[in-house]
Amino acid sequence: MLLGSLRPGSEVIGSVSPLGWRTLVPDTWTLDNYSALFGQLGFGRSLANSLLVALVSVLLGLALSVPAAYALTVLRFPGREGVFALLVVGFMVPFEAIAIPMAQLFTQWHLDNTYVGLILPGIGNGLAIFNLRQFFRGVPSSLREAAIVDGAGEFRIMTRLYVPLSTTALINSALLIFLGQWSAYLWPLLLVSDQEKQVAAIAIARTFSDTEFNFGQMFGGALLISVVPAVLLLLLQRYFATSIASSGEKG
Repeated sequence: MLLGSLRPGSEVIGSVSPLGWRTLVPDTWTLDNYSALFGQLGFGRSLANSLLVALVSVLLGLALSVPAAYALTVLRFPGREGVFALLVVGFMVPFEAIAIPMAQLFTQWHLDNTYVGLILPGIGNGLAIFNLRQFFRGVPSSLREAAIVDGAGEFRIMTRLYVPLSTTALINSALLIFLGQWSAYLWPLLLVSDQEKQVAAIAIARTFSDTEFNFGQMFGGALLISVVPAVLLLLLQRYFATSIASSGEKG
């Protein structure tokens, strides 16, 4: 994909046959594909839109997911298990099954062609809540009981005790939300028609038309979209390889 993005678009398919070393290594090296992406195609703005939507979704998503997971873990209230069961069933429903009626509702609410409309469906992530709840269940209840004895309220216990102990789970949940929004295609396609607010996954479609395909530009755009999550996973990989070995509780 990288080498294809560095050759003229017309040569990408022409070099496939006959199959040989020139299929991968370009005869002509050029940055014209990237110049076109960030110039006339406005791909830079689309990348910025994707980054904005994904980051805001992460912040709002965690702000909702953490208290929801905490309530479903430690608070006792009627129907708690039923609520959790509905949550599990909810994130198992394919988004494609509800995307069109949701888009119609958002249009009626005048949220089409808005950043708010792009962000809202991504902040209620049931899988992130499930992930955090499973981690919170591993925190010893004695720590919470000791905090209550010291006069701490539920909000303080959540923010000062559970959240600091759950760095790994928080990062995992944040990545789930980020990757879901970063790679979203169907929802932006249905909701946004304004190119100024279009995200990167949809902007790649500008590299081809009914009669012309520029595979060099397409490869360049796909590469740029792939780099961001790859860098994030590289930087945060140590959190996937480590876990909390001790909660600090003494037997």
